[in-house]
Amino acid sequence: MLKKLKRIEVEEKLKALGLEMFTPQEFRDIFGVSQNTASFFISSNLKSGLFLKLRNGFYIIKDSFVSQAFIANKLYRPSYVSLQTALSSYGIIPEVVYGVTSVTTKSSREFSTPKGDFIYQRIKKSAFTGYGLRSVDRDNVLLAEPEKALADYLYFVDLKRISLNDRLELRTVKKALLLEFAKLFDRPSMFKLINHMYVEYKKPRKIY
Repeated sequence: MLKKLKRIEVEEKLKALGLEMFTPQEFRDIFGVSQNTASFFISSNLKSGLFLKLRNGFYIIKDSFVSQAFIANKLYRPSYVSLQTALSSYGIIPEVVYGVTSVTTKSSREFSTPKGDFIYQRIKKSAFTGYGLRSVDRDNVLLAEPEKALADYLYFVDLKRISLNDRLELRTVKKALLLEFAKLFDRPSMFKLINHMYVEYKKPRKIY
């Protein structure tokens, strides 16, 4: 006998389990239904407005309050939030960042979703460290430490994939730890970049 799923009960259970964002496999496991039943229910409720599709195989309850950082962690694994998003959250760069930037050991990807844009930059496995769980908007999120976020960022500056922000705030950055993380990338030019960055930082700032 086919199991009949009720919209309200499904929504309540997903929220109670903290699975406002889910995959079809997670959905099947939670409700004990077949692949066809799960696919039909998800598809029907995309049309009804209960769910939103983030990318193939990832869905979210439309009215849920899941942080973008949490979505970023789950949308493309393995990954952790880093680069401009992390630097902005620590006050190392002054700008508000639109979209969430992360690093991954997989291919670089970008996803434009109803919940925002998510950008993933590839680094090598030996440099995939220096992050941990932090509370972001009530969610536990994998986020780079300040010095690792800066090291990740400077790696892509060194590759000339992004431009160096000329308003970096380095007072809270532990330079020795930054240099330790920089070693993971095995690029001597990164050390020249870091030294240049600190020289520029020590110069008097222009007042506009």
